[in-house]
Amino acid sequence: MAEAAAESLPSPIAIVDDARFDAHHDGSGHHPECPDRLVAAREGLHAALSASAIRSVTAREAAQEELCRVHSPQYVERLLARLSRGYGNLDPDTYFSPGTREAAWLAAGGVIDLAQLLASSTKQRGFALLRPPGHHAVPTASMGFCLLNNIALAASAARASGLARVAIVDWDVHHGNGTQDMFYDDPNVLFISLHQFPFYPGTGAPREIGRGEGEGYTANLALPGDCGPEAYGVSFREVVLPMLRAYAPELILVSAGFDAHQRDPLASMNLDNQTYGAMASSLIDLADELGHGRIGFVLEGGYDLYALSDSVREVAAAALGQRTALPEGKLREREREAIEQTRHYLAPHWKLPLS
Repeated sequence: MAEAAAESLPSPIAIVDDARFDAHHDGSGHHPECPDRLVAAREGLHAALSASAIRSVTAREAAQEELCRVHSPQYVERLLARLSRGYGNLDPDTYFSPGTREAAWLAAGGVIDLAQLLASSTKQRGFALLRPPGHHAVPTASMGFCLLNNIALAASAARASGLARVAIVDWDVHHGNGTQDMFYDDPNVLFISLHQFPFYPGTGAPREIGRGEGEGYTANLALPGDCGPEAYGVSFREVVLPMLRAYAPELILVSAGFDAHQRDPLASMNLDNQTYGAMASSLIDLADELGHGRIGFVLEGGYDLYALSDSVREVAAAALGQRTALPEGKLREREREAIEQTRHYLAPHWKLPLS
């Protein structure tokens, strides 16, 4: 069945992966952001995709001018200097090792090339299995396990390739503060985040909707802890999909963190594998509805290895053609209130239906 679904696609699914990403490690094996995460993600991906369904995108090191589309030159130079010192920490959460500089620059270059491939194609789907992750990295600093902001680099590369509108959907359990900062005043990149709130890194309140020309082009679904599939299903039907449909992006990028899973040790949400497949299915279908079919998933968090593998498998299966419906069900009062807060702040800018 998987083979038949793959043959129905206009092109294989573009995959970025590289064994050199595994050289980023803390030396002890105890940090949650570890090479075993990619082992698990690869297992999930290859459980869903045969070799004939994969188009490999070779990772290459990003150039300075590419990184400086979203990061300051001073930060890039400072980071290079720090990473030349062997093992250490950039902040209390973010370590580096002798292999970190090459891994980070390869991840950045690989996702930039994936974005350029997506921008130049139609009906193209992609998945970047990257380490280190990126969505917490701000223009001038690393944080939260992240050194370079991979998804922001992908969006900026797509814009540089000629796309007028790019959308980023961030379903990692932690708010993508770095990505938000980079596009907060930019109407050409729509940023929508679903995350546990209040929680690390402390940003992502519903009132954060953008600034200046970018006002209304940032949306934060700040969900309370212990939310399950139903809250994410309603969030997609009432906010995420209507905004995307109205904005009509020429490319959809997903900060695909899997740490809102019920098994994850670093958060307290209750998603299951199928919810990730459902969210991916809905976004893929919307990209097709918009007429271009361009969508790329970029790995962020996810720290239970079994949950990560199984959830990546569901997203890869959705990219191959398997469909899972968004969850339905009655919301608890605090879940409904959280979604209504987002709708309230976005109301001057968007017409958002009730599901």
